[in-house]
Amino acid sequence: MFEFTKIRLSILFTIICGFALAQMLNPVNWKTEQKTLENGNYQLIFTATMDAGWHIYSIQHPEGGVGIPTSFDWKKNKDYELVGKIKEIGKLHDEFVPAFNEQHKFYGDKVSFVQEVKALKDTKVAVDVTFQACDDSRCIAPDYKEFSFDLKASAAPANATPETTVAENTQTESQPAAIDSALLNENAGAFTVDTLQQDKPEVTPATHKEAQKQEKKKGLFDIFILGLLGGFAALLMPCLFPMIPLTVSMFTKQSKTRGSGIFKAFVYGVSIITIYVGLGLLVTLLFGASALNEIASHPALNFAFFVIFIIFAVSFFGAFEITLPSKWINKADKNADKGGYIGIFFMALTLVLVSFSCTGPIVGTLLVESARGGQILAPAIGMFGFSFALALPFTLFAIFPSWLNSLPSSGGWLNTVKVCLGFIELAFAMKFLSNADMVLDLHWLEREIFVAAWVAIFFVMGLYLLNIFRMPLDSITDRIGTPRLLFALLSFVIVFYLLPGIWGAPLKIVDGLIPPQTYSESPMGLSGRVSSTSSEASDLPPNAHYGPHQIPSFHDLDDAFAYAKKVNKPVMLDFTGKTCANCRRVEGNVWSNPKVKEKLSNDVVLASLYVDSFEKLPEAEQVFSEEKGRKLKTLGDKWTALQIKEFKSNSQPLYIIIDPDFNRYNEPIGAELDPEKYLNWLEEGIQKFKNK
Repeated sequence: MFEFTKIRLSILFTIICGFALAQMLNPVNWKTEQKTLENGNYQLIFTATMDAGWHIYSIQHPEGGVGIPTSFDWKKNKDYELVGKIKEIGKLHDEFVPAFNEQHKFYGDKVSFVQEVKALKDTKVAVDVTFQACDDSRCIAPDYKEFSFDLKASAAPANATPETTVAENTQTESQPAAIDSALLNENAGAFTVDTLQQDKPEVTPATHKEAQKQEKKKGLFDIFILGLLGGFAALLMPCLFPMIPLTVSMFTKQSKTRGSGIFKAFVYGVSIITIYVGLGLLVTLLFGASALNEIASHPALNFAFFVIFIIFAVSFFGAFEITLPSKWINKADKNADKGGYIGIFFMALTLVLVSFSCTGPIVGTLLVESARGGQILAPAIGMFGFSFALALPFTLFAIFPSWLNSLPSSGGWLNTVKVCLGFIELAFAMKFLSNADMVLDLHWLEREIFVAAWVAIFFVMGLYLLNIFRMPLDSITDRIGTPRLLFALLSFVIVFYLLPGIWGAPLKIVDGLIPPQTYSESPMGLSGRVSSTSSEASDLPPNAHYGPHQIPSFHDLDDAFAYAKKVNKPVMLDFTGKTCANCRRVEGNVWSNPKVKEKLSNDVVLASLYVDSFEKLPEAEQVFSEEKGRKLKTLGDKWTALQIKEFKSNSQPLYIIIDPDFNRYNEPIGAELDPEKYLNWLEEGIQKFKNK
């Protein structure tokens, strides 16, 4: 999606800053309940309620990618057995994120996990629930809760729900209302993990809400501007442009007064807007906003739009015309002869129908792009922008008829505009094919091939604008005008910008439109490695590793402190995560800056502490943590507890410059994506350390 919808991607692409960094985050509340079933077994229910904007991942969320799937670790006990697979009750969000080439499955608002258990004897059932909470801009380190249930053997059916006990040191919430088997029947999102059956999960765009949100989810204003640009482009089509002076002249000549002519032109413009906005509302009413969202990730829909856009492009090239049934046009034209304001409305409808061969592909493109944002009013707002641009000249030229004299004459240049839009439709078609390819993980249209296709499209477009060849409906001409030359140059600028992308260049301007670096034949470029400077090529310190851009990094704080004392440098703590999207953004867009990279490589000792590491701690280090409210089990637990204790924060990324005695030399900073600001922050901490 263009989600970007930003699948614009994110997940999690809004900048973390200010107050958000200074507060502790606990966005998930867990409640548990046990219920006796008619067969004597027990139903154990775990309900997670998330704060607004937060979500946790489904059990079936893919492992090893962005986001930790929820999991249940049942403590071994011969006195009970699990009956069937655990069920998830809630509205499942199923989202493909192109930036990570992953399908994400998660729950927002509320979800219940239900497991049937048979007690063979009176026993206590203990279980650890591991989960990770994320919002649109950040993820909290993976956490777990310990729960226990006292079960009686051969329990008799009962309506009352026994109290649930929770393991020591685990905070609990008050018990929720009873959840029985009817809940499974009432909730359309329920499924069992072994069958993975679900009625109709909600699919959200790759772009997920804003920023990114967007990458990629458009705001209504963005949709309006997109529609406005599409409308102005449509005005330059051969089906519409000649109609402007004819229609305006008819209103001014048939009206008894100038004011009457202006008002009729105004009604005509409002009628055009009404028709197109009605079309946008009709699309939403027919399909619904949630169904339109599937455009962003459903491979069949993306492939269908690829075919449709190819047809649009070929039509613009002059192979054939896409027209509506002639009886529709004749009927509208007949009603236009009635006169009055009803007649003016049908005149506008006739214009819409007659010009469909030119405007149809533009309208189709706009409806698809606006639907990708997932906002219910987006198609209508997009159509409003489009129709406003169409209606504007009819009203303006009626008010200022002398402006008509400045309009360029109709001619072959109109078909040139149409053909150029065909090339743009072709480029959009490749985007939809790429979406389908990434969802299915076919690797047929990887980044290199996609970029090569766009290079070819815009190169041929440039040749066309230079009159190297002609299309079927083009006029024969020996020369080209200045505008055509300028647009040809623009096409070649696009070509030369895209060309290095075939060999691994980042192409940040179009990053949301093309497949990510990870979805390519050579993710690190043709050389297969990141280039290094002489300062980085030296031997690594003991126990250090090469991090992003070959910046030396420690993963153990004691090792980092020991080396920092030896070389008399400050330590930059990097609280990060293997699944942290914003961490990757900072590393990719900020740490790659030469000045920032130089500072990180030579002036600080970088300690990258992964809060989502599941490496088991030695028994001696598995101690109770007041910050976590439980015993630390993993290396990720250790770094999370440290971050909470020292910096009162548990969201990533978080950076801070300190010395081995934990003296601070600047304030913590989060996902700062401005290299200059990040560099200033770095220099402040380094200079204060030198001046101590």
